[in-house]
Amino acid sequence: MNATDRTPADLLRSALAADPGRPLVTFYDDATGERVELSVATFANWVAKTSNLLQGDLAVAPGDRVALLLPAHWQTAVWLLACASVGVVADVGGDPAAADVVVSGPDTLEAARACSGERVALALRPLGGRFPQTPEGFVDYAVEVPGQGDRFAPFAPVDPDEPALVVAGREFSGAEVVERARAEGAGDRVLSGLPYDTWDGVCAGLYGPLANGGSVVLCRHLERLGEEALAKRIEDERVGVVRR
Repeated sequence: MNATDRTPADLLRSALAADPGRPLVTFYDDATGERVELSVATFANWVAKTSNLLQGDLAVAPGDRVALLLPAHWQTAVWLLACASVGVVADVGGDPAAADVVVSGPDTLEAARACSGERVALALRPLGGRFPQTPEGFVDYAVEVPGQGDRFAPFAPVDPDEPALVVAGREFSGAEVVERARAEGAGDRVLSGLPYDTWDGVCAGLYGPLANGGSVVLCRHLERLGEEALAKRIEDERVGVVRR
């Protein structure tokens, strides 16, 4: 934690400087059995590559709006931090027709076609796998991101007072995200089964642990896990806080 951090991207840089090897995001999908663990360094590398994709290939500029039609998933967390790094607005579940770019999971592709700008599709398959066939009118994130650069520098400094996040219709500046995450998040290992469609969900599932030196065990389809199995996961992952 660094008192001078003003944007979510600042928080990630500070976490990387403090302890790059510690776990930051551990993701479970209880519909597929998938488990992925990303250290701060690995997560930051995905963010850098995605930021380069946004700024370079997709040609977004500060103030542009990126509609994220994605569930609570480790790749969604990457996109949230990439948007913050470039200085564009991450509109979670936002209207594709009002967005400059749309990023869609496999279940929302038809809705995403309303975007007249660039469209990115995520298969959300284990190990970041690609679509067997790229959906028409989209670029496949898993195809495009591996070749991007491992280091990122924005063309223009990110203004912490400009809009950075829209969730459940509420707009937050980068500085507001940091301030609220510090105040409401936990510097612990947090297990979150909350979706990313509310502030509570994105705070518990990403921003809160990041702002307070903690980590998150992000669980999709947690309702499929019985209480006994959940108790074992809490013990195995050394969870201190549960949000569901």
